[in-house]
Amino acid sequence: MPDGEADWTALFRAANGGDRVAYARFLQEITPVLRGIIRVRGRSVPAHQHEDILQEALLAIHAKRHTWDPARPLRPWLYAIVRHKVTDAFRARGARVELDLADFIEILAAEPGPDPTAAGDARRLMDQLEPRAAEIVRAIGLDGETPGAAAERLQMTEGAIRVALHRAMKRLSLLAHGTLR
Repeated sequence: MPDGEADWTALFRAANGGDRVAYARFLQEITPVLRGIIRVRGRSVPAHQHEDILQEALLAIHAKRHTWDPARPLRPWLYAIVRHKVTDAFRARGARVELDLADFIEILAAEPGPDPTAAGDARRLMDQLEPRAAEIVRAIGLDGETPGAAAERLQMTEGAIRVALHRAMKRLSLLAHGTLR
């Protein structure tokens, strides 16, 4: 058991039994320790609010003293209450940690690469097209075939290929945006 915890436990146990002197001594002994925890954990909370957080923590300890299980260590129970009160102070002021990204640019910088899910998504969308339309999109859009060459190979006019491509691309767009099933 860390230094002081046995004393704190005995005092708190007596306080919960109705001993007012033990309770006053318990609060006097834990206050400097809790103040230190608040100072460290609440670094980004203005220092003038630290005493308010301490008071909130002491009130919470008083209000929740019946929830402490005497079979368990006291210190973690106390520290959890203080952590929650510091967190409440962050929330109350909308606190957030702001970091300068320039300090992390070497860690964060990465070469853009292909989206690993794009191929599977494209395949699922293409599977929803009519076979002929899918073949036209693959030939012109993916394989780089010219509309004239695709028209000749598929025995269609170049105009018909362009219209079919346009309609297939429109359908793919609607499918991708979820407006067509």
